[in-house]
Amino acid sequence: MIYIYLFILGTIFGSFYTVIGLRKPVNESIIKPRSHCENCQHTLKWYELIPLFSYIIQKGKCRNCGEKISLMYPLIELLTGCLFSLSYFLYGFTFNTLISIFLVSLLVIIYVSDFKYFVILDGPLFIFGILILVTKFFLGGIDSVLTSILAGLLLMSVMFAIKFLGDRIFKRESLGGGDIKLAIIMGITVGLKLGLIALVFASFIALPYACYILLTNKGEEMPLGPFLITSLWLVFIFAEPITKIINLFLYI
Repeated sequence: MIYIYLFILGTIFGSFYTVIGLRKPVNESIIKPRSHCENCQHTLKWYELIPLFSYIIQKGKCRNCGEKISLMYPLIELLTGCLFSLSYFLYGFTFNTLISIFLVSLLVIIYVSDFKYFVILDGPLFIFGILILVTKFFLGGIDSVLTSILAGLLLMSVMFAIKFLGDRIFKRESLGGGDIKLAIIMGITVGLKLGLIALVFASFIALPYACYILLTNKGEEMPLGPFLITSLWLVFIFAEPITKIINLFLYI
């Protein structure tokens, strides 16, 4: 039952996070105007806003004008619900489940806002960063919080140095401010060592998409945030085996 509850909760939050990712970068309220069809401006009723089910029942179309509804909405709701449940499957009733859910929440918001607008919102970074630190306090006390903050600041410095070099090599902005701020969350969550690994891993995750951009839309900007947050979540999930591998190489 817990998996079902978390899945339902995840679909609801996934829908809400989509609204945040689409509206806040363009300074629109997440409350007004109410959700509506982008084609005919029909204000959606409550039964047209039920995550996943409304899309299925309406066969992916607006009830008023028949315009197709973007598949993005149900996919994000489904993804968020599945990842919320997966977090509990991996960690059970522990604080790590909370941290995983916080990272999934950031992942969804960043995917929407950065892919569409090339923007990583400060608000969600701050809110979930604080929530992760509070969770760290319950896990390891004030020492854990201070160590996490230090790791976040150090990783931010690394990202700033990469941006500094990249700007001068490419003669243009190589990294956005949101990417640098996201590095703080990475350090806070997994520490400096695993945070650096997450940075490197993100570049490998982003490589296929970068090749696609170069081959199809030469010169187009590429959002880095989605790959950073994906890498962070994966490194957090596999932190234990990754740490063992690192220690093995260091021992050798």
